[in-house]
Amino acid sequence: MAVWAKRAAITLTLAAVAATASGCARVRNHQGYVADTTLVQSIQPGVDNRDSVMKTLGRPSFEAEFDKNAWYYVSRETRQFGFNRPKPREQMVLVVQFDPKGTVSNVARHGMEDVVDIAMVRDKTPTLGRKTGFFQDLFGNIGAVGAGGAGAGGPGDTP
Repeated sequence: MAVWAKRAAITLTLAAVAATASGCARVRNHQGYVADTTLVQSIQPGVDNRDSVMKTLGRPSFEAEFDKNAWYYVSRETRQFGFNRPKPREQMVLVVQFDPKGTVSNVARHGMEDVVDIAMVRDKTPTLGRKTGFFQDLFGNIGAVGAGGAGAGGPGDTP
């Protein structure tokens, strides 16, 4: 085999390995609020109010739905390898609660230890009625409603 053919084969093999390995890279992703621990620790119950929290931490990720006296700052960092599902590595939920006057009453911080993994159930819910197959579902209504073109006339028909 010629020298140039060996070099071409080696180059092609290295290019294929590099292309394959690039799909297996670790991917880090950050979602949500970027928390600064100094700013988070500066929020003091009984001292700060809605305006000072807004100026210090910015807009919350979301407010409580039924009681507008709680603000939530959510931050999550995930990592994944190649095309696998992302797995959470760090998560922080900062809850700032206000009293009716708008003064901070409590600041709570929740992390990965408070996360609960909920497994989906793959069972099917039974339903009442008949069980039909694919073709019965597809062609089952043919002739059930009425023949096309037969019946009462349309708006342009005259008797």
